[in-house]
Parts: sequence; C-alpha cells; structure tokens
Amino acid sequence: MKGGACCLTRRVRHWYTMKTRTCAFWLVAIWICACLAPAQQAPSKGILGPAELKKLIPQDYFFAGITASVQPGMDAGVRFATDKVLLVALVNTSGYATSIQQKYQALFLTDSRLKIEGSQLRPGAYGCGFVSGKFIVMNVAAEDVLSVPAHGDDKLQRAVPLKFVEQDGGYRFYAGKNFVAVQPE
Repeated sequence: MKGGACCLTRRVRHWYTMKTRTCAFWLVAIWICACLAPAQQAPSKGILGPAELKKLIPQDYFFAGITASVQPGMDAGVRFATDKVLLVALVNTSGYATSIQQKYQALFLTDSRLKIEGSQLRPGAYGCGFVSGKFIVMNVAAEDVLSVPAHGDDKLQRAVPLKFVEQDGGYRFYAGKNFVAVQPE
C-alpha cells in the first residue's frame, strides 16, 4: 500500500504542476498579446505629438543648393484621415543669400495633395515662409510654386513658432500669429 499511495501522490503532484505550468504559459501569452496590440494599431489622425515628430522630421534639409540643420523642437505636423502627413519645421537659414532668407523660414513636407487657402499644392518637399502678408511655398530650387494671402490672428494669446489647429475638417497652420487654412484633397 505504501508504494501505491506514494505513486498516486506523485501523479497528483505532477498533474497539479502541469496544470499550473499550462495556466502560467497561457497567462503570459495573453499578457504579451495585450501589450503588443496597441503598438500595432494604425497611427491616429490629427495633430502629431513630439515623439512622433521626432521620428518623422529630418535633422538636415537640402534646399537651394545648401544642406541646413533643422531647429530641434521647432516643428509641427498633422496626420490626415488618409494616413498621409504634413510636416513643417524651422530651419537654420544663416548660410543662405538674403533674398532666400527673407522667404525661406521652414521646410514643408507633404505626401498628400493639399489645398492651401483654396490653391492646390502637389505632394513634395518644399520650403515655406510668411512674408508681407503672404504665405509662400517654394520648391527645393527656391522657385515660388504657391503664393496665397495669409491671415493674422491678433486674438491668439500665446503665439508659438509653428503649430496646427484643427478647424472645419481642415487645419490652420500657424507661424507666430500668421496662419493659412490647409485641407487635404
């Protein structure tokens, strides 16, 4: 009897050990899946946060024959419902001719067709700036491709270098207190 009872005890202990290991395995598997699920979700539309901008904005940008550094943290961006993005960042323009410095203030990258104050802009890499009441977009050869009237927002309490504000299915792109309306097509 002793040998039989001992054998039965071993079987019961083995059964409990296997059951515990199996449960632990499945709990860990479910926990891993739950942790990875949010990381695999598609990015949401709207104004991009600092972490996402840091991944997307280049450190240097080629424009008009010169590669200039992008000013860290002086950027803004938006992801449209189509998952396309618009990125803008201030650039160090100290090496450029005065005529370019007057118009070229920021890089302007988009992989979406845009309407800016009603005028169309194709996807591409551009330079932009607010000058004398106008918003100007230039190709990388510093040739004007778009020039539209800009607006001033004197009611804006705290002006920041660059930002987007959601408005009527589109966005306002601000540089200080100047802005233009931007909509994806």
